[in-house]
Amino acid sequence: MVIALLQTFIGAFFATLGFAFILRTPRRCWLPAGVIGGFGYTLYTVLLSLGCSDPVAMFIGMLIGALIAQYAARKMRMIATAFTTLAVIPAVPGLGLYRFMSLMAQGNTNEAVSVGVSAMTNIVMIALALGVSTFITRRIPHRKAAPASVMAKKEENPPSSR
Repeated sequence: MVIALLQTFIGAFFATLGFAFILRTPRRCWLPAGVIGGFGYTLYTVLLSLGCSDPVAMFIGMLIGALIAQYAARKMRMIATAFTTLAVIPAVPGLGLYRFMSLMAQGNTNEAVSVGVSAMTNIVMIALALGVSTFITRRIPHRKAAPASVMAKKEENPPSSR
């Protein structure tokens, strides 16, 4: 079980890194985004193995991953889109969509509809998780850096010691 989880994490980590390179994100976000993407997808597989339904596991795994991505973006003072996009990359159901199109082309409509609905449900859960995480993090105030002019004035006029 542990080895399977480690393999899942490593696969998702490298998938995230590959897309970070393809999407030309800043290099300083590659490692944190890879860890976040690996963690979110591994959490999804753990929830599946614990008996959660596929859409619920997808929503919870991607919500936690997106919340961590939002936090990392704030801490690193980077745009959140770079992290959230990469955090969900391992969970995108590309294979499900491919199977749907392949089954449709073969004329196996009943099975194709089943696979297609499952893939689209997962896509909706990913989008919902991203939306909820953005909603939550926008409600939490964060400390903004003081403008450079204020910092310069503080350095020019140090507080007097009385």
